Amino acid sequence: QVQLVESGGGLVQPGGSLRLSCAASGSIFSIAAMYWYRQAPGKQRELVATITTGAGTNYADSVKGRFTISGDNAKNTVYLQMNSLKPEDTAMYYCKIRSRRYEYWGQGTQVTVSS
Repeated sequence: QVQLVESGGGLVQPGGSLRLSCAASGSIFSIAAMYWYRQAPGKQRELVATITTGAGTNYADSVKGRFTISGDNAKNTVYLQMNSLKPEDTAMYYCKIRSRRYEYWGQGTQVTVSS
């Protein structure tokens, strides 16, 4: 069973940067899209960024211009570069990789933005 493992979370001051990584433990064939979601305490999980194979990227309005999603289908890895972080970006961040047949989720990595 393929597992996704996120890394790169942590505590950062407002205005700082973090780079999240999400790597699959095995091969995922025919990747259709890769995603980053986040969930803050007491709130619903929200879609932050999407990269669709052959179709580009999309972002939530709240992170446009600050976050960049990138992926490497050959390495089954997706990244999220987060710049100009704000306290409201504090959340557990989850990655998801969708193939033609399955969806795979990571366990999450905590991002805390605080001075």
